[in-house]
Amino acid sequence: MSNDETTQDANTDIGHEVGEHNIQMMGLDIHNPVFMVSAVLAVTVVLGTLLFLEQAAVLFADVRAWITVTFDWFFMIVANVLVIFCFYVAWSRLGRVRLGGQDAQPRYGYPGWLAMLFAAGVGIGLMFFGVLEPVTHTINTPVGVDPAATEAARAAGMSAAIFHWGLHAWAIYGIVGLALAFFCFNRGMPLTLRSAFFPLIGTRVWGPIGHFIDVVGVLATLFGLAVSLGFGAEQIAGGLNYLFGIPASKLTKVLLIVTIIGIALVSVVAGLDRGVKRLSEINMGMAGLLWLFVLIAGPTWVILSTIFQSFLDYATFLPSLSNWIDRPDTAFLRDWTVFYWAWWISWSPFVGMFIARVSYGRTVREFITWVLVIPTIIGVIWMSTFGGTALDQLFTEGYRGVADSVPELALFRMLEGLPFTSIASSVSVLLIAIFFITSADSGSLVMDMITAGGKMDTPVLQRVFWCVLAGLVAMALMLGGGMASLQSMTISIALPFGIVLLLMCIGLYRGLRDEL
Repeated sequence: MSNDETTQDANTDIGHEVGEHNIQMMGLDIHNPVFMVSAVLAVTVVLGTLLFLEQAAVLFADVRAWITVTFDWFFMIVANVLVIFCFYVAWSRLGRVRLGGQDAQPRYGYPGWLAMLFAAGVGIGLMFFGVLEPVTHTINTPVGVDPAATEAARAAGMSAAIFHWGLHAWAIYGIVGLALAFFCFNRGMPLTLRSAFFPLIGTRVWGPIGHFIDVVGVLATLFGLAVSLGFGAEQIAGGLNYLFGIPASKLTKVLLIVTIIGIALVSVVAGLDRGVKRLSEINMGMAGLLWLFVLIAGPTWVILSTIFQSFLDYATFLPSLSNWIDRPDTAFLRDWTVFYWAWWISWSPFVGMFIARVSYGRTVREFITWVLVIPTIIGVIWMSTFGGTALDQLFTEGYRGVADSVPELALFRMLEGLPFTSIASSVSVLLIAIFFITSADSGSLVMDMITAGGKMDTPVLQRVFWCVLAGLVAMALMLGGGMASLQSMTISIALPFGIVLLLMCIGLYRGLRDEL
């Protein structure tokens, strides 16, 4: 028997074992023990946080401080390795491999595919940080740049903002997405995290090691999604307070999460093509119109020159921002960069699995280009437009609305300096809300797939369960210390999953090499 036949038989056996470990009852199709362990741990966190709010807030703060100080080097190494690995895979002979086989045809066109990448990946984040970060990092410059040197500070500040949303972020997503897509579409294995480890541990992926990988993936997705829901609730509440005077209290934010999760449930029931895909395309269209409005209504020529200059500055500052040794800005490194890398790592099972599901028929080189390079280019353009407008308002007009603003109001303060402020702000709130919905929808879809043993067509009730649970986790952590608690949980779960990602690279390399 040939090696290919042996591998295929082993993969088929694993697919059979996946089915054997699934339990069908009361209309559910759940994987044992991944579903129960993940659900119990998540519910325990929710109940424990709600019962001990003050103690939970202190604990979460201490955990975050310890991890960011002790393991900053680890998160930086992981992110750098993944960027290098992605480019190596894309431009080596491995880039010729097609997901699904040489005759596979893509199921989604480029516009719909790209829209879903953004809606699931960074939509809420770019709305929240697209104005805030360029201004914040220009005032408090990283890597030892003198903030008094205006031009150098602007270059460093804009580069730092792009750095957090550029190649490193998408490389983390891309590795998970590529590994899952390859082993599912080319090897016939279940669309679940453990499948990527078959080249490393063989059929033991179905044992306790595989269970552990999937449980960590579910929890990482759950808490990473909760952070995004928290940011979305913060910004929507700030927008409603700015537009209508509604208090941006914790109660308001909890009610917003309840409302948005309720709307997301409708999309969950509708499914991927009728729910997430349509909402993603609407979102990208609205985001494009908002960007065009800021470009035309804002300092157009300044924005265009900023976009061009930002590409150069990003390339210039990339080596120093990627370094973690003897940094003069350890506070920036730990409070911003390390948190971001942990956030992306914790979100990578969710975004990666979602990307994998919609990327059938693409070559590896095409996958890396559209998942890594093009989103980074769009991120540079977005940051340069919104952040560049806010910086021009600060340095040219002396307007400190963004500089003196609380984070959730940064976008709205920038829009104050443009015409049609109320209309643009209202559209922004709606856009954030739809990003909120698509994140909750696609996140629950991914958690459901993992806890169903990689099955893509699962009962609607299971997707509803995970969507509701994600909302409950976000609300519990919001009450138990606010965004600091959400961020602490993200960093905590990202630490073990960072090791999983490095091992996943080895498994993916072996799989792609054998494919050729």
